[in-house]
Amino acid sequence: MIISKKVSVLILFFVSLFFVLSLNAQTKDTAKTAVTVDSLKLDFVGKMQAFAKRSSKESADEFAADKARTAQIKTFEEIKRTMQKAKIYLKGNLDTPGTKTELKEIEKDFVIAGDGVFNNKGSAQTFRNLTATSKILAELLKKANFRKSKLDIRQQDLNNLRYQMDSLMSVPALFKFPTDSNTLMKYLQKIKVIAYENEPIDSALKIAVNNIQTLLNQVNMTVFKLQSSLEELDTYQREMADHTYKREFSNIWGEEGFSRSFGEILDFSKTKGLLTFSFYVENNIGKILLLILLIITSFVYLRSIKSIYVKENLLKPDFEGQLVLRYPFLSAVLIVISLFQFFFPAPPFILNAIFWSVSCICLTLIFIGFVNRFWLRVWVLIFLLFMLATVCNMVLQASRTERWIMLFTSALGIALGLFSLIKGNRETLKEKWITWSIAFMVFLEFAAIIANTFGRYNLAKTLFISGFLNVVIAILFLWTVRLINEGLLMAFNVYSGQDKKLFYLNLERVGKKAPVFFYVLLVIGWLVLIGRNFPSFDYLSKPLLNFFTEERTLGSYTFTINNMLLFLSIMGGSVLVSKVVSFFATDQHISPGKENKNERQGIGSWLLLVRISILCIGLFLAVAAAGIPVDRLTIVLGALGVGIGFGLQTLVNNLVSGLIIAFEKPVNVGDIVDIAGQGGTMKSIGFRSSVISNWDGADVVVPNGDLLNTQLVNWSLGGNRKRMSIMIGIAYDSDLEKSRQILREILGKEERISKNPGPIVQFEQFNDSSIDLKIYFWAKHIGETYATRSDLIIAIAAAFKENEIKIPFPQHEVYLRNLGDHSDNDHKE
Repeated sequence: MIISKKVSVLILFFVSLFFVLSLNAQTKDTAKTAVTVDSLKLDFVGKMQAFAKRSSKESADEFAADKARTAQIKTFEEIKRTMQKAKIYLKGNLDTPGTKTELKEIEKDFVIAGDGVFNNKGSAQTFRNLTATSKILAELLKKANFRKSKLDIRQQDLNNLRYQMDSLMSVPALFKFPTDSNTLMKYLQKIKVIAYENEPIDSALKIAVNNIQTLLNQVNMTVFKLQSSLEELDTYQREMADHTYKREFSNIWGEEGFSRSFGEILDFSKTKGLLTFSFYVENNIGKILLLILLIITSFVYLRSIKSIYVKENLLKPDFEGQLVLRYPFLSAVLIVISLFQFFFPAPPFILNAIFWSVSCICLTLIFIGFVNRFWLRVWVLIFLLFMLATVCNMVLQASRTERWIMLFTSALGIALGLFSLIKGNRETLKEKWITWSIAFMVFLEFAAIIANTFGRYNLAKTLFISGFLNVVIAILFLWTVRLINEGLLMAFNVYSGQDKKLFYLNLERVGKKAPVFFYVLLVIGWLVLIGRNFPSFDYLSKPLLNFFTEERTLGSYTFTINNMLLFLSIMGGSVLVSKVVSFFATDQHISPGKENKNERQGIGSWLLLVRISILCIGLFLAVAAAGIPVDRLTIVLGALGVGIGFGLQTLVNNLVSGLIIAFEKPVNVGDIVDIAGQGGTMKSIGFRSSVISNWDGADVVVPNGDLLNTQLVNWSLGGNRKRMSIMIGIAYDSDLEKSRQILREILGKEERISKNPGPIVQFEQFNDSSIDLKIYFWAKHIGETYATRSDLIIAIAAAFKENEIKIPFPQHEVYLRNLGDHSDNDHKE
């Protein structure tokens, strides 16, 4: 094994130093003999002083030697650990072949993406080709930057290891040698071993650094080329947006300036489109799986409703107002895709085309046998023309053949639109707003023909696809809203309470109709989908995006509107999820006069802990996502502590009381309670307060602190039973034993009275006009107590009347004495 030049020089220096030290040792022995002779002449005091100095020096030298030895041992151990760390790190080989292969694939994809843009340009650039190329290059740059970051980290780690090795070999403690020759030789041998072990590792580190640097240079060149290409593309797109109405080609009947076979254009368009689609699907596979899961969930929901309607024989033969239940799976696919497509940011056109095509096929199958035959044919023809326009929009380079196809298709669209508006019976049209979108289609297609005829290719293509897309999206969205409304209305009519088939969804809280805000969002979505086809859309929306992403400074804190919205969105989402869990999943909606005998007890209080956990997780994620510094949070918490000390004691008391209720569970949602004279059913347990639905139908909000501090009567803890009594007075001449027997028979026949413990008939006292007896009984459910007592009074009165047992009313006899004669006699006397 070859030793490095630096280590060889170091060993040569140590050997030379060893001979010098040996010579010095002999000189010291001679001097020591002379000193001994001279010391004999000194007196005793001088001898002791010389001995003290010599001992002190020897002790200091020994201490320094021990200290150096300790430092040397630690340094050697650190060198060994660093060498071992370097060996392990070098064994974890970087995927160099994989990086080289990916660079080749990036170069290959770059050539595909540049077709029609950087090479084979033709007479002018096209908007769709620039957009597809931009998406591909952005993805390739992302992959190249990922490889670059991994190589940068690898290079930095290797340089750090080399630096640690060099710094450890230069520690000053290593150059403090022992004075003893034998110890020195052992020390030099140890250094030699370390040098032998270090040499191959140091060489391997050098080779690895060189290899990484070579590969990194290739990656940096690829990154630079991709960034330059994207900047050039941005220039093209900006010019196209600024010159929307500019003529790119000659008139449609004029001569062709650039000739490329239509088959070749279709071939490279297909290759580039599939490449864009594969990249996007790879990056958004999680959202696609979520989309499938939502479709399955919606299908289960709609099928459960349909099964109930079939069982109850509620389905109409023509499905009027129940179209969503005709084909639950198709309805679920249509609704979910129409709404969820907006969660895919900047999707390639081919993905949107797949979403729209699948939705149109589902809607067509739903329409068959339901809508008027004339309008069904119009819809099918519009859909076919839309599919043709979609295929044309995927062609990425202009050609005379495509221009004629666009012109012919636009003419068919105008003819179909005018025919449907003139001949169609609007009374048979289910959604009247569709006529406006058809009229708008006619206008856009007419403008597309004019632009196409006179060489405004990009403008013509934008108007061409927008005309058909406008009708398709309008019809899909209008029927999506209609199907959603039907689904909510039918579920509301079927489920008066909650049902596990609907995942305990409380439809009375959801409502019978989609909110107006939902319609507004769909209109905005319609505008966005149409606007994406225009070159100026990105540049018009860029100032708005910059407004949200621009950094702002407030004091020493830097933030963006995006971060603030992200924080608020996450917190709002967590609050929404907690409310969904509370109201939709477990919150029992108690309607006046209704009894919920199958309530799930015990969930309400635990629900509070679940909601608190959701909010805490949401707060943590919001702070982390927004990048809020922790020291700012400590300031806010400190201020909050001061606020609690001065004026928030009541609020904190209610919050803590809510936690105590959650853990101790003295009351649960659905329990029948009496609190400070307010009787009713526990509707919800919140953070600060709880809600009781009283017997009059009002919701009483009770702070959690009052809930714990006042006397709480919980009837549900005792099984929802309540003991009632009825006082009855019978005449003195009545047969008491017969009366008792009649009452026992009446009580025994009443099913709402508990038989264990059974009812009791007990004679109480002799009253002024009657003998009083009292009936004690347990009502099985507290909600039936008053109705049971009312029915018993009616039954007892009828039975007593039939058996001639009188229930006397209080009577008082008044005797009047005539005192007039007596007074007159007294007067006479």
